[in-house]
Amino acid sequence: MLLQPIQTFRLDFLSCFCYFPFYHCERWNGSRPVGCGSALAQEYWPLCDTWGIVVQAAAGVGLVSCVVLMLALLLWSACASRRRSGALAALLLFLLATAGIFALPYSFIIALSPQTCPVRVFALGVLFSVAFGALLARGLALLGVALARGWREVAVAAALALVQVIVAAEWLLVVLVQDKRTCQFSQPEFAMLQIYVMVLLAAALMTALRFLRYTCVTYSYSDSGSTHRQNKLQAALLVLTLLLSACVWLIWITLLTYGNHAMGRSPLWDDPVISVALTANGWVLLLGHGFTQVRFMCKSNARAKDPPLDFTGWTSPRTQPAAPPDLKTGTDNEGFQTDADADARRVSVLNNTIPACTEQDQSTKLLPMTGRG
Repeated sequence: MLLQPIQTFRLDFLSCFCYFPFYHCERWNGSRPVGCGSALAQEYWPLCDTWGIVVQAAAGVGLVSCVVLMLALLLWSACASRRRSGALAALLLFLLATAGIFALPYSFIIALSPQTCPVRVFALGVLFSVAFGALLARGLALLGVALARGWREVAVAAALALVQVIVAAEWLLVVLVQDKRTCQFSQPEFAMLQIYVMVLLAAALMTALRFLRYTCVTYSYSDSGSTHRQNKLQAALLVLTLLLSACVWLIWITLLTYGNHAMGRSPLWDDPVISVALTANGWVLLLGHGFTQVRFMCKSNARAKDPPLDFTGWTSPRTQPAAPPDLKTGTDNEGFQTDADADARRVSVLNNTIPACTEQDQSTKLLPMTGRG
């Protein structure tokens, strides 16, 4: 009884949040959308509908942006330093996966068929595993883990994505080859296929949070202030990208497995929910990590090409410093005398005067005695 108001509020919120983008979906369920030709098959009708056109436009712009960015990076790699070649290759792999994510909504806009089903099952999990694996490898490289430095960063991202490739390929082989069934699946089963992708997302988020904490509580005097600020900004953007991605995944999986069915919109909203989620997550990845990482790499390369500081004129041209002048002892001053000189002079005076006085006194005393004799 206590959970009933919470569930009602949750369904109302999801309905208000999600109904506006997808209210045009009801039109192609029974009637042909305006703009679709009479010869166009019914499974392609969403391409002519309003929500389908909006998703195609957003996904197309994102796809073109990824391709242009990859071409620019390939041209820039000719003058980049070899020290950044591993990170550059990892970024190219990430952009390639993001471009595939932008191309994937077209397979969900078109109705489910034996041709689109394998693409949905295989490509969605693999592309996101490559993207999240690249983010995880990048976080490990920023933390200084030796396993993800240089070209090993690309190897780590590819190895992490290979697990999802095996999972998706095994499912397709079991369903299509061994059981000889058509490629059909329930929505909970489709969500279960993405468990490993969600594990990668969680691991990448924890790694990014650890790197953000490291940049906030520590400071290395070996790094300049600009480098420290860049690392902190890079960590914050990485955390923001992964947090927004986690929110997108939480929303579309909740709607796919529970929300649409509870609101009576399943299966009408299933494909539009995934299409919008793919496009939104693609833009989050491109803006949060794609463009910003390219900017960071260009700034780092420009800083590495700066000439060293010239200290000419700041130091003496002589190899050894000049010897200090002789300290004056005071002997060059005629009126100066040391205590030793004064004592010696006093002793010499006493030696010359005292004996004379003594001899005179003795002679004086002996004279009367001599006269009497």
